[in-house]
Amino acid sequence: MGKQQKVIIKAEGLGVYFNEGKTEDYKSRMLDMFSKEKDSSREKKFWPIRDLNLEAYQGEILGIIGSNGSGKTTLCKILTGIIRPDEGSLTINGKVSSLFSLGMGFKKELTGRENVYLNGMMLGIERDKITDYIETIKDFSELNEFFERPMKYYSSGMKARLGFSVASHLDPEILILDEALNTGDKQFGRKAADKMKELVKKAKMVIIVTHSLRYAKRNCDRLIWLEKGEIKGIGTPKEMIKAYKETLPPRRQRSTKIELQKITTTVKNETVIKADNMGVSFNISKDEFWALRNISLEVKEGQVVGIIGHNGAGKSTLCKVLTNILTPSEGSIEVQGETTSLLSYGAGFNEQLSGIDNIYLNGMLLGIPKKRIDEKYDEIVEFSELGKHIHKAVKKYSSGMRARLGFSIAAMLKPDVFIIDEALSTGDMAFKQKASEKIQEIMGQSKAVLIVTHSMSVATKMCNRVIWMERGRIIFDGDPEDAVQKYQERIEALRAAKKN
Repeated sequence: MGKQQKVIIKAEGLGVYFNEGKTEDYKSRMLDMFSKEKDSSREKKFWPIRDLNLEAYQGEILGIIGSNGSGKTTLCKILTGIIRPDEGSLTINGKVSSLFSLGMGFKKELTGRENVYLNGMMLGIERDKITDYIETIKDFSELNEFFERPMKYYSSGMKARLGFSVASHLDPEILILDEALNTGDKQFGRKAADKMKELVKKAKMVIIVTHSLRYAKRNCDRLIWLEKGEIKGIGTPKEMIKAYKETLPPRRQRSTKIELQKITTTVKNETVIKADNMGVSFNISKDEFWALRNISLEVKEGQVVGIIGHNGAGKSTLCKVLTNILTPSEGSIEVQGETTSLLSYGAGFNEQLSGIDNIYLNGMLLGIPKKRIDEKYDEIVEFSELGKHIHKAVKKYSSGMRARLGFSIAAMLKPDVFIIDEALSTGDMAFKQKASEKIQEIMGQSKAVLIVTHSMSVATKMCNRVIWMERGRIIFDGDPEDAVQKYQERIEALRAAKKN
């Protein structure tokens, strides 16, 4: 840290607890009848953070690493005032701005513009100052016409774009980023990284929660290694990453990169998915907006189809149609077989219900008989590695824990059609590797697999066909290498046009 050692954040004996197993509301009681297992630890105190001591200094980028459920998100919520500590003391010298994953705090019924004002005022920013920055935030987010539309029509990547744009443009003194940019295309990711470097020069300090050890090593001055609510170590990125990796299971310790292999499948004549001139429209402020239009495609048995495109291209909307979450406004779509989807971050979870209740709720929403959920229940819980967290309300889960549970529910039910919508953009390294192996197993068993991704390597390595979408329409459908090349050429052309 050099000569600058001014303490910006000081925590001594910090601790917070939740009442474990407490029924949150009447919905939880109603769903008790569906649960196979009842919580025997009702009303017991669970301490996600306890006896935590910490000093953070001016001018540093402080990273926080650790496995899912280690207390990282809880610590961020304490630092931002969302949760009050039950013991210990906390002193913060400065105004804290936070950006939690997927724009937590956004109101889905409000437009992007209205949410900028809402979030800004929640951060204590005067309305006039927000007005001064509003067009800059709009331009940086690149949401275009979506900026004036309700956020319930946003994809997860679009929420992440807007969330980062708000948090980074309202002059934060202490900026906390909790896995906030895991979802989004690479072009925006590069722009956000440049903005981060600019922020560090002006802000008192930045705290970054991340599962990317490579990112932490490249961008952080110090790292905190958090595990089970306790600090295991504080030091240089090199020291902490080495210590953390030594605790990972040997089988998954060999690489920080998920090993994905292309699955060899035999494409058959049977049509699994058929869309004919299909479209989805929404009425927004008396205007008709088409999220999908003129979508015609056939997916044959044995195909692994990648879906690429910018945020807001219609990828997630297509997934929701395939899983019956949305109904086409025009045209038709037919799906032969049982469809299970893994939408990002456990989309569809009820925040007030426990992990157990959400297993049954999600399974039934997917049309899975309760008997089959009973048969797979133990396997789902074991694979998720959530332990006693499975009894807690999902609203107390970190984004990584939601991803674990969402993946485990979808993957263990062995679908005919498996849809993966950026579902593993968060999560610790060991679980990502295990999940990637499971995905490849499912790909060999399912009739068809659809993978929505911003990763061009996933599109070319794992898929035998790629669909490129823009503004709700299919731009290209065919060979993965050709699709990715054309898509990247389009990105480069747009980038060059902006410079000129």
